[in-house]
Amino acid sequence: MPSLTLSEARSRADLLRVSATHVDLDLTKPAGTFRSTATINFQCRHPGQETFVDFKGSELVRASLNGVELDATTLADDRLPLGGLQADNVLVMEGTMAFSADGEGLHRHVDPADDRTYLYAMSFLDAAPRWFACFDQPDLKCSYTFDVQAPADWTLLGNGAYRQTSPGRWQMEQTRPLSSYYVTLVAGPYASIRDEHDGIPLGIHVRASLAKFLAAEAVDILTNTKQSFDYFHQTFGVRYPFGEYHQAFVPDFNAGAMENPGCVTLRDSYIFRAAATRADRGSRACTIAHEMAHMWFGDLVTMTWWDDLWLNESFAEYLALRACAAATDYPMWTDFGIARKAWGSVADQSPSSHPVAGNGSADAQAALADFDGISYAKGAAVLKQLAAYLGEEVFLAGLQSYFARHRYGNATFADLMAAWTDAGAVGLPGWADSWLRRAGMDTLAVERGPSAAGGLSAAGGQQGNWLTRTPPVDDDGGDRPHAVAVAAIDQTGTETARPAVVLTG
Repeated sequence: MPSLTLSEARSRADLLRVSATHVDLDLTKPAGTFRSTATINFQCRHPGQETFVDFKGSELVRASLNGVELDATTLADDRLPLGGLQADNVLVMEGTMAFSADGEGLHRHVDPADDRTYLYAMSFLDAAPRWFACFDQPDLKCSYTFDVQAPADWTLLGNGAYRQTSPGRWQMEQTRPLSSYYVTLVAGPYASIRDEHDGIPLGIHVRASLAKFLAAEAVDILTNTKQSFDYFHQTFGVRYPFGEYHQAFVPDFNAGAMENPGCVTLRDSYIFRAAATRADRGSRACTIAHEMAHMWFGDLVTMTWWDDLWLNESFAEYLALRACAAATDYPMWTDFGIARKAWGSVADQSPSSHPVAGNGSADAQAALADFDGISYAKGAAVLKQLAAYLGEEVFLAGLQSYFARHRYGNATFADLMAAWTDAGAVGLPGWADSWLRRAGMDTLAVERGPSAAGGLSAAGGQQGNWLTRTPPVDDDGGDRPHAVAVAAIDQTGTETARPAVVLTG
Protein backbone atom coordinates (compact mmCIF):
# COMPACT_ATOMS: atom_id res chain seq x y z
CA MET A 1 0.00 0.00 0.00
CA PRO A 2 1.52 3.37 -0.95
CA SER A 3 1.99 6.03 1.69
CA LEU A 4 0.01 9.21 0.98
CA THR A 5 2.30 11.77 -0.58
CA LEU A 6 2.31 15.50 0.06
CA SER A 7 1.44 16.22 -3.56
CA GLU A 8 -1.53 13.80 -3.42
CA ALA A 9 -2.76 15.36 -0.19
CA ARG A 10 -2.51 18.87 -1.59
CA SER A 11 -4.39 17.90 -4.74
CA ARG A 12 -7.16 16.22 -2.79
CA ALA A 13 -7.44 19.10 -0.30
CA ASP A 14 -7.61 21.61 -3.18
CA LEU A 15 -10.41 19.59 -4.79
CA LEU A 16 -12.56 18.52 -1.83
CA ARG A 17 -14.25 19.85 1.27
CA VAL A 18 -15.63 17.16 3.57
CA SER A 19 -18.61 18.29 5.63
CA ALA A 20 -19.73 15.18 7.56
CA THR A 21 -19.02 11.49 8.04
CA HIS A 22 -21.46 9.02 9.60
CA VAL A 23 -20.12 5.61 10.61
CA ASP A 24 -22.34 2.63 11.37
CA LEU A 25 -20.58 -0.27 13.14
CA ASP A 26 -21.85 -3.75 13.92
CA LEU A 27 -19.60 -5.23 16.59
CA THR A 28 -21.81 -8.27 17.22
CA LYS A 29 -20.39 -10.41 14.42
CA PRO A 30 -18.24 -13.48 15.18
CA ALA A 31 -14.85 -12.70 16.66
CA GLY A 32 -12.29 -11.50 14.15
CA THR A 33 -14.37 -9.20 11.94
CA PHE A 34 -16.95 -6.45 12.15
CA ARG A 35 -19.12 -4.53 9.69
CA SER A 36 -18.39 -0.86 9.01
CA THR A 37 -20.48 1.43 6.83
CA ALA A 38 -19.27 4.99 6.28
CA THR A 39 -21.47 7.65 4.68
CA ILE A 40 -19.38 10.66 3.66
CA ASN A 41 -20.87 13.98 2.57
CA PHE A 42 -18.39 16.10 0.64
CA GLN A 43 -18.20 18.89 -1.89
CA CYS A 44 -16.06 19.13 -5.02
CA ARG A 45 -14.70 22.51 -6.10
CA HIS A 46 -14.24 21.35 -9.71
CA PRO A 47 -17.10 18.98 -10.69
CA GLY A 48 -16.23 16.30 -13.19
CA GLN A 49 -12.77 15.62 -11.77
CA GLU A 50 -11.78 12.46 -9.92
CA THR A 51 -10.11 11.52 -6.64
CA PHE A 52 -9.88 8.48 -4.34
CA VAL A 53 -11.08 7.37 -0.90
CA ASP A 54 -9.04 5.30 1.56
CA PHE A 55 -10.24 1.83 2.64
CA LYS A 56 -8.17 -0.88 4.36
CA GLY A 57 -10.84 -3.46 5.19
CA SER A 58 -10.83 -7.20 4.61
CA GLU A 59 -13.56 -6.91 1.98
CA LEU A 60 -15.29 -4.00 0.28
CA VAL A 61 -18.89 -5.25 0.27
CA ARG A 62 -20.40 -2.38 -1.67
CA ALA A 63 -19.81 1.26 -2.54
CA SER A 64 -21.99 3.92 -4.13
CA LEU A 65 -21.44 7.52 -5.14
CA ASN A 66 -24.51 9.73 -5.41
CA GLY A 67 -26.71 6.66 -5.62
CA VAL A 68 -24.71 4.97 -8.39
CA GLU A 69 -23.07 1.64 -7.52
CA LEU A 70 -19.28 1.58 -7.88
CA ASP A 71 -17.22 -1.37 -9.05
CA ALA A 72 -15.60 -2.78 -5.90
CA THR A 73 -12.98 -4.58 -8.01
CA THR A 74 -11.37 -1.23 -8.84
CA LEU A 75 -10.12 -1.05 -5.25
CA ALA A 76 -6.31 -1.18 -5.43
CA ASP A 77 -3.58 -0.32 -2.94
CA ASP A 78 -6.28 0.48 -0.35
CA ARG A 79 -7.73 3.20 -2.58
CA LEU A 80 -11.06 3.26 -4.40
CA PRO A 81 -11.18 5.63 -7.41
CA LEU A 82 -14.02 8.16 -7.47
CA GLY A 83 -14.85 9.68 -10.84
CA GLY A 84 -17.51 12.02 -12.17
CA LEU A 85 -17.69 14.08 -8.99
CA GLN A 86 -20.56 16.54 -8.59
CA ALA A 87 -20.61 19.80 -6.66
CA ASP A 88 -22.25 17.95 -3.73
CA ASN A 89 -21.61 14.26 -3.18
CA VAL A 90 -22.67 11.39 -0.95
CA LEU A 91 -20.36 8.38 -0.80
CA VAL A 92 -21.41 5.15 0.96
CA MET A 93 -18.77 2.49 1.70
CA GLU A 94 -19.68 -0.78 3.39
CA GLY A 95 -16.96 -3.20 4.33
CA THR A 96 -16.00 -6.19 6.41
CA MET A 97 -13.13 -5.11 8.63
CA ALA A 98 -10.68 -7.10 10.71
CA PHE A 99 -10.03 -6.44 14.37
CA SER A 100 -6.37 -5.77 14.97
CA ALA A 101 -3.93 -7.22 17.46
CA ASP A 102 -1.20 -4.61 16.95
CA GLY A 103 -2.79 -1.53 18.55
CA GLU A 104 -3.71 0.04 15.20
CA GLY A 105 -7.21 0.32 13.77
CA LEU A 106 -9.88 -1.23 16.01
CA HIS A 107 -7.90 -3.31 18.49
CA ARG A 108 -9.47 -6.32 20.23
CA HIS A 109 -8.21 -7.65 23.56
CA VAL A 110 -9.54 -10.60 25.56
CA ASP A 111 -8.60 -10.16 29.21
CA PRO A 112 -7.00 -13.40 30.47
CA ALA A 113 -8.26 -12.53 33.96
CA ASP A 114 -11.95 -13.02 33.09
CA ASP A 115 -12.19 -13.73 29.31
CA ARG A 116 -14.06 -10.48 28.70
CA THR A 117 -13.54 -8.58 25.43
CA TYR A 118 -12.35 -4.98 25.17
CA LEU A 119 -12.02 -2.79 22.08
CA TYR A 120 -10.36 0.54 21.39
CA ALA A 121 -9.50 2.37 18.17
CA MET A 122 -6.17 3.95 17.26
CA SER A 123 -6.35 5.92 13.98
CA PHE A 124 -2.87 7.49 13.94
CA LEU A 125 -1.01 7.93 11.41
CA ASP A 126 -2.85 6.19 8.62
CA ALA A 127 -4.80 3.54 10.56
CA ALA A 128 -8.28 5.12 10.40
CA PRO A 129 -9.18 3.33 7.10
CA ARG A 130 -8.60 0.02 8.92
CA TRP A 131 -11.93 0.53 10.67
CA PHE A 132 -13.90 2.99 8.50
CA ALA A 133 -13.56 4.42 4.99
CA CYS A 134 -12.44 8.05 4.90
CA PHE A 135 -10.39 10.73 3.17
CA ASP A 136 -7.44 10.05 5.42
CA GLN A 137 -5.30 13.18 5.71
CA PRO A 138 -5.10 15.77 8.50
CA ASP A 139 -6.40 18.77 6.56
CA LEU A 140 -9.71 17.21 5.45
CA LYS A 141 -11.51 17.72 8.75
CA CYS A 142 -15.21 17.06 9.17
CA SER A 143 -17.81 16.36 11.85
CA TYR A 144 -18.49 12.73 12.82
CA THR A 145 -21.48 10.78 14.09
CA PHE A 146 -21.59 7.08 14.98
CA ASP A 147 -24.25 4.37 15.31
CA VAL A 148 -22.93 1.22 16.99
CA GLN A 149 -24.37 -2.22 17.66
CA ALA A 150 -22.64 -3.94 20.57
CA PRO A 151 -23.48 -6.05 23.63
CA ALA A 152 -26.00 -4.24 25.84
CA ASP A 153 -23.82 -4.38 28.97
CA TRP A 154 -20.87 -2.58 27.37
CA THR A 155 -19.66 0.97 27.91
CA LEU A 156 -19.11 3.06 24.76
CA LEU A 157 -16.87 6.13 24.63
CA GLY A 158 -15.61 8.27 21.79
CA ASN A 159 -15.03 11.77 20.48
CA GLY A 160 -18.60 12.69 21.46
CA ALA A 161 -21.06 11.57 24.10
CA TYR A 162 -22.75 8.21 23.52
CA ARG A 163 -26.28 7.27 24.57
CA GLN A 164 -27.92 3.88 24.33
CA THR A 165 -31.08 4.27 22.24
CA SER A 166 -32.23 0.68 22.71
CA PRO A 167 -30.65 -2.46 24.14
CA GLY A 168 -27.44 -3.02 22.21
CA ARG A 169 -27.65 0.15 20.07
CA TRP A 170 -25.77 3.37 20.74
CA GLN A 171 -25.58 6.75 19.06
CA MET A 172 -22.76 9.26 19.38
CA GLU A 173 -23.59 12.95 19.18
CA GLN A 174 -22.14 15.02 16.35
CA THR A 175 -18.61 16.18 16.94
CA ARG A 176 -16.78 19.35 16.09
CA PRO A 177 -14.62 19.09 12.93
CA LEU A 178 -12.01 16.37 13.46
CA SER A 179 -9.09 14.97 11.51
CA SER A 180 -9.44 11.27 10.76
CA TYR A 181 -6.21 10.37 12.57
CA TYR A 182 -7.66 11.00 16.04
CA VAL A 183 -11.17 9.57 15.62
CA THR A 184 -11.63 6.83 18.23
CA LEU A 185 -14.00 4.36 19.84
CA VAL A 186 -13.59 2.63 23.20
CA ALA A 187 -16.06 -0.22 23.77
CA GLY A 188 -16.39 -3.05 26.26
CA PRO A 189 -17.34 -3.86 29.85
CA TYR A 190 -15.03 -1.16 31.16
CA ALA A 191 -15.07 -0.18 34.83
CA SER A 192 -15.53 3.56 35.19
CA ILE A 193 -15.22 6.37 37.70
CA ARG A 194 -16.95 9.59 36.69
CA ASP A 195 -16.65 13.13 37.96
CA GLU A 196 -17.11 16.73 36.80
CA HIS A 197 -14.95 19.83 36.85
CA ASP A 198 -15.74 23.37 35.73
CA GLY A 199 -18.73 22.12 33.76
CA ILE A 200 -16.74 19.36 32.00
CA PRO A 201 -17.91 15.75 32.52
CA LEU A 202 -14.89 13.59 33.36
CA GLY A 203 -14.43 9.83 33.19
CA ILE A 204 -11.56 7.40 33.83
CA HIS A 205 -11.91 3.81 32.62
CA VAL A 206 -10.13 0.43 32.80
CA ARG A 207 -10.99 -3.18 32.09
CA ALA A 208 -13.03 -4.67 34.91
CA SER A 209 -10.19 -6.78 36.32
CA LEU A 210 -8.29 -3.57 37.17
CA ALA A 211 -11.21 -1.79 38.85
CA LYS A 212 -9.76 -1.94 42.37
CA PHE A 213 -6.46 -0.49 41.17
CA LEU A 214 -8.26 2.32 39.36
CA ALA A 215 -10.12 3.14 42.58
CA ALA A 216 -6.81 3.45 44.41
CA GLU A 217 -5.36 5.80 41.78
CA ALA A 218 -8.49 7.80 40.94
CA VAL A 219 -7.94 10.73 43.32
CA ASP A 220 -4.45 11.41 41.98
CA ILE A 221 -5.50 11.03 38.32
CA LEU A 222 -8.58 13.25 38.64
CA THR A 223 -6.75 15.87 40.71
CA ASN A 224 -4.05 16.21 38.06
CA THR A 225 -6.71 16.34 35.35
CA LYS A 226 -8.61 19.16 37.05
CA GLN A 227 -5.47 21.13 37.85
CA SER A 228 -4.27 20.84 34.25
CA PHE A 229 -7.63 22.04 32.92
CA ASP A 230 -7.47 25.11 35.15
CA TYR A 231 -3.94 25.89 33.99
CA PHE A 232 -4.68 25.53 30.27
CA HIS A 233 -7.90 27.53 30.45
CA GLN A 234 -6.03 30.39 32.07
CA THR A 235 -2.96 30.12 29.82
CA PHE A 236 -4.70 29.72 26.47
CA GLY A 237 -7.73 31.93 27.08
CA VAL A 238 -9.82 29.28 25.25
CA ARG A 239 -11.99 26.76 27.08
CA TYR A 240 -11.72 23.06 26.34
CA PRO A 241 -13.88 22.71 23.20
CA PHE A 242 -14.78 19.02 22.91
CA GLY A 243 -17.52 18.35 25.49
CA GLU A 244 -16.85 15.36 27.75
CA TYR A 245 -13.29 14.37 28.68
CA HIS A 246 -12.59 10.67 29.13
CA GLN A 247 -9.29 8.93 29.82
CA ALA A 248 -9.36 5.23 28.96
CA PHE A 249 -6.43 3.15 30.21
CA VAL A 250 -6.39 0.36 27.65
CA PRO A 251 -4.48 -2.93 27.20
CA ASP A 252 -1.79 -3.72 24.60
CA PHE A 253 -1.32 -0.04 23.81
CA ASN A 254 1.66 0.47 21.50
CA ALA A 255 2.38 4.08 22.54
CA GLY A 256 2.29 6.08 25.74
CA ALA A 257 -1.06 7.74 25.00
CA MET A 258 -3.11 9.19 22.15
CA GLU A 259 -4.79 12.59 22.19
CA ASN A 260 -8.19 11.69 20.73
CA PRO A 261 -10.49 14.68 21.41
CA GLY A 262 -12.96 13.85 24.13
CA CYS A 263 -11.50 10.38 24.75
CA VAL A 264 -7.77 10.06 25.38
CA THR A 265 -6.40 6.52 25.34
CA LEU A 266 -3.44 5.65 27.58
CA ARG A 267 -1.55 2.45 28.27
CA ASP A 268 -3.01 0.70 31.29
CA SER A 269 0.41 0.31 32.93
CA TYR A 270 -0.31 3.84 34.23
CA ILE A 271 -2.80 2.16 36.58
CA PHE A 272 -0.27 0.96 39.14
CA ARG A 273 -0.83 -2.53 40.56
CA ALA A 274 1.92 -2.29 43.19
CA ALA A 275 3.80 0.34 45.14
CA ALA A 276 4.58 3.31 42.89
CA THR A 277 7.20 6.00 43.41
CA ARG A 278 6.62 9.72 43.31
CA ALA A 279 8.56 9.70 40.05
CA ASP A 280 6.09 7.17 38.62
CA ARG A 281 3.16 9.38 39.54
CA GLY A 282 4.95 12.46 38.26
CA SER A 283 5.49 10.78 34.90
CA ARG A 284 1.79 9.92 34.75
CA ALA A 285 0.80 13.48 35.69
CA CYS A 286 3.00 14.78 32.88
CA THR A 287 1.41 12.36 30.39
CA ILE A 288 -2.07 13.46 31.50
CA ALA A 289 -1.12 17.12 30.99
CA HIS A 290 0.64 16.32 27.69
CA GLU A 291 -2.44 14.72 26.15
CA MET A 292 -4.66 17.50 27.45
CA ALA A 293 -2.39 20.14 25.88
CA HIS A 294 -3.05 18.37 22.57
CA MET A 295 -6.72 19.31 22.85
CA TRP A 296 -5.56 22.76 21.77
CA PHE A 297 -2.27 21.99 19.97
CA GLY A 298 -3.14 19.27 17.47
CA ASP A 299 -6.89 18.87 17.95
CA LEU A 300 -8.39 22.38 18.03
CA VAL A 301 -5.72 23.52 15.55
CA THR A 302 -4.20 20.71 13.48
CA MET A 303 -1.08 20.76 11.32
CA THR A 304 -1.84 20.92 7.61
CA TRP A 305 0.66 18.19 6.75
CA TRP A 306 2.60 15.59 8.74
CA ASP A 307 5.82 17.55 8.30
CA ASP A 308 4.57 19.86 11.08
CA LEU A 309 3.76 17.00 13.48
CA TRP A 310 6.51 18.40 15.72
CA LEU A 311 4.16 21.32 16.41
CA ASN A 312 1.85 18.88 18.19
CA GLU A 313 4.45 17.01 20.20
CA SER A 314 6.99 19.71 21.06
CA PHE A 315 4.24 22.00 22.29
CA ALA A 316 2.44 19.27 24.22
CA GLU A 317 5.72 18.27 25.88
CA TYR A 318 6.66 21.83 26.78
CA LEU A 319 3.20 22.93 27.91
CA ALA A 320 2.71 19.79 30.01
CA LEU A 321 5.91 20.60 31.89
CA ARG A 322 4.68 24.14 32.46
CA ALA A 323 1.30 22.89 33.68
CA CYS A 324 2.82 20.33 36.05
CA ALA A 325 5.20 22.88 37.54
CA ALA A 326 2.60 25.62 37.93
CA ALA A 327 -0.52 23.70 38.88
CA THR A 328 0.16 20.16 40.17
CA ASP A 329 2.14 18.52 42.96
CA TYR A 330 4.61 17.16 40.40
CA PRO A 331 7.05 19.81 39.09
CA MET A 332 8.80 17.85 36.35
CA TRP A 333 11.40 20.27 34.98
CA THR A 334 14.24 18.51 36.81
CA ASP A 335 13.14 15.16 35.41
CA PHE A 336 12.99 16.75 31.97
CA GLY A 337 16.53 18.11 32.29
CA ILE A 338 17.96 14.81 33.48
CA ALA A 339 16.04 12.28 31.39
CA ARG A 340 13.73 13.58 28.66
CA LYS A 341 16.04 16.32 27.40
CA ALA A 342 18.89 13.81 27.26
CA TRP A 343 16.72 11.67 24.96
CA GLY A 344 16.55 14.56 22.52
CA SER A 345 20.24 15.43 22.96
CA VAL A 346 21.38 11.90 22.13
CA ALA A 347 19.19 11.85 19.02
CA ASP A 348 20.51 15.26 17.99
CA GLN A 349 24.13 14.04 18.14
CA SER A 350 23.53 10.82 16.23
CA PRO A 351 24.11 10.25 12.49
CA SER A 352 20.33 10.35 11.96
CA SER A 353 19.99 13.84 13.46
CA HIS A 354 17.60 16.20 11.72
CA PRO A 355 16.13 19.66 12.31
CA VAL A 356 13.15 20.03 14.63
CA ALA A 357 11.09 21.52 11.77
CA GLY A 358 11.06 21.66 8.01
CA ASN A 359 12.37 18.21 7.16
CA GLY A 360 10.55 18.21 3.84
CA SER A 361 8.79 14.86 4.17
CA ALA A 362 7.43 13.80 0.79
CA ASP A 363 4.96 11.29 2.26
CA ALA A 364 3.34 10.39 5.57
CA GLN A 365 5.64 7.49 6.42
CA ALA A 366 8.73 9.60 5.73
CA ALA A 367 7.45 12.17 8.22
CA LEU A 368 7.09 9.44 10.82
CA ALA A 369 10.70 8.37 10.22
CA ASP A 370 11.83 11.83 11.43
CA PHE A 371 9.71 11.58 14.57
CA ASP A 372 11.87 10.92 17.63
CA GLY A 373 13.41 12.55 20.71
CA ILE A 374 14.18 15.63 18.62
CA SER A 375 10.49 16.10 17.81
CA TYR A 376 9.49 15.78 21.46
CA ALA A 377 12.28 16.69 23.87
CA LYS A 378 14.60 18.93 21.86
CA GLY A 379 11.57 20.70 20.44
CA ALA A 380 10.26 21.32 23.97
CA ALA A 381 13.65 22.67 25.06
CA VAL A 382 13.71 24.98 22.04
CA LEU A 383 10.23 26.27 22.89
CA LYS A 384 11.35 26.96 26.45
CA GLN A 385 14.20 28.94 24.92
CA LEU A 386 11.79 30.79 22.65
CA ALA A 387 9.53 31.74 25.58
CA ALA A 388 12.56 33.18 27.38
CA TYR A 389 13.70 34.97 24.23
CA LEU A 390 10.30 36.52 23.39
CA GLY A 391 9.11 37.03 26.94
CA GLU A 392 6.01 35.48 28.48
CA GLU A 393 3.59 38.17 27.36
CA VAL A 394 4.45 37.94 23.67
CA PHE A 395 4.81 34.15 23.73
CA LEU A 396 1.37 33.54 25.24
CA ALA A 397 -0.37 36.31 23.29
CA GLY A 398 0.85 34.69 20.08
CA LEU A 399 -0.55 31.31 21.10
CA GLN A 400 -3.93 32.80 22.00
CA SER A 401 -4.09 34.60 18.65
CA TYR A 402 -3.13 31.39 16.83
CA PHE A 403 -6.01 29.47 18.44
CA ALA A 404 -8.47 32.26 17.71
CA ARG A 405 -7.49 32.45 14.03
CA HIS A 406 -7.37 28.74 13.22
CA ARG A 407 -9.74 26.99 15.67
CA TYR A 408 -11.29 23.79 14.27
CA GLY A 409 -9.07 24.18 11.21
CA ASN A 410 -5.53 23.53 10.05
CA ALA A 411 -2.40 25.64 10.15
CA THR A 412 1.32 25.63 9.48
CA PHE A 413 4.32 26.81 11.46
CA ALA A 414 4.31 29.93 9.28
CA ASP A 415 0.82 30.68 10.61
CA LEU A 416 2.09 30.37 14.19
CA MET A 417 5.06 32.64 13.48
CA ALA A 418 2.68 35.22 11.99
CA ALA A 419 0.63 35.15 15.20
CA TRP A 420 3.74 35.68 17.33
CA THR A 421 4.96 38.47 15.05
CA ASP A 422 1.62 40.25 15.33
CA ALA A 423 1.90 39.88 19.11
CA GLY A 424 5.21 41.78 19.07
CA ALA A 425 7.93 39.22 18.31
CA VAL A 426 10.93 40.72 16.51
CA GLY A 427 13.40 38.81 14.32
CA LEU A 428 11.47 35.56 14.57
CA PRO A 429 12.30 34.18 11.07
CA GLY A 430 16.02 34.33 11.82
CA TRP A 431 15.54 32.75 15.22
CA ALA A 432 13.45 29.95 13.73
CA ASP A 433 16.02 29.33 11.01
CA SER A 434 18.82 28.98 13.57
CA TRP A 435 16.98 26.94 16.16
CA LEU A 436 14.36 24.93 14.30
CA ARG A 437 15.70 24.40 10.80
CA ARG A 438 19.24 23.42 11.72
CA ALA A 439 20.32 20.18 13.39
CA GLY A 440 22.98 19.86 16.04
CA MET A 441 23.78 21.43 19.39
CA ASP A 442 25.84 24.37 20.57
CA THR A 443 28.22 24.05 23.52
CA LEU A 444 27.95 26.71 26.23
CA ALA A 445 30.93 26.99 28.55
CA VAL A 446 32.39 29.28 31.19
CA GLU A 447 35.95 30.37 30.48
CA ARG A 448 38.39 32.27 32.70
CA GLY A 449 40.43 35.10 31.24
CA PRO A 450 40.12 38.11 28.96
CA SER A 451 37.14 38.24 26.62
CA ALA A 452 37.90 37.53 23.00
CA ALA A 453 35.36 40.24 22.17
CA GLY A 454 37.02 42.76 24.45
CA GLY A 455 33.84 43.40 26.43
CA LEU A 456 33.16 43.33 30.15
CA SER A 457 32.76 40.13 32.09
CA ALA A 458 30.22 39.45 34.79
CA ALA A 459 32.90 40.59 37.25
CA GLY A 460 32.93 44.02 35.61
CA GLY A 461 36.41 44.01 34.10
CA GLN A 462 38.58 42.63 31.32
CA GLN A 463 39.54 39.63 33.50
CA GLY A 464 36.75 37.32 34.73
CA ASN A 465 34.41 34.46 33.90
CA TRP A 466 33.07 34.47 30.34
CA LEU A 467 30.15 32.59 28.90
CA THR A 468 30.99 31.32 25.41
CA ARG A 469 29.11 29.56 22.66
CA THR A 470 30.72 27.04 20.32
CA PRO A 471 28.59 25.78 17.40
CA PRO A 472 28.82 22.20 16.09
CA VAL A 473 31.84 21.46 13.92
CA ASP A 474 29.68 20.99 10.83
CA ASP A 475 27.48 24.03 11.51
CA ASP A 476 26.80 25.99 8.33
CA GLY A 477 26.71 29.44 9.82
CA GLY A 478 23.66 29.47 12.06
CA ASP A 479 23.92 31.84 15.00
CA ARG A 480 21.61 30.64 17.73
CA PRO A 481 20.93 33.30 20.37
CA HIS A 482 20.72 31.75 23.84
CA ALA A 483 18.57 33.49 26.44
CA VAL A 484 19.93 32.18 29.75
CA ALA A 485 20.27 33.07 33.40
CA VAL A 486 23.85 32.95 34.76
CA ALA A 487 24.19 32.24 38.46
CA ALA A 488 27.31 33.34 40.37
CA ILE A 489 28.23 31.27 43.44
CA ASP A 490 30.79 32.37 46.05
CA GLN A 491 33.18 30.19 48.07
CA THR A 492 30.49 29.39 50.65
CA GLY A 493 28.04 28.16 48.05
CA THR A 494 25.86 31.27 48.31
CA GLU A 495 24.33 32.59 45.13
CA THR A 496 25.43 36.20 44.73
CA ALA A 497 23.93 37.12 41.37
CA ARG A 498 21.71 35.76 38.61
CA PRO A 499 21.83 38.09 35.60
CA ALA A 500 19.67 37.27 32.55
CA VAL A 501 21.70 37.47 29.35
CA VAL A 502 21.28 36.75 25.66
CA LEU A 503 24.40 35.08 24.31
CA THR A 504 25.02 35.66 20.60
CA GLY A 505 27.97 35.32 18.29
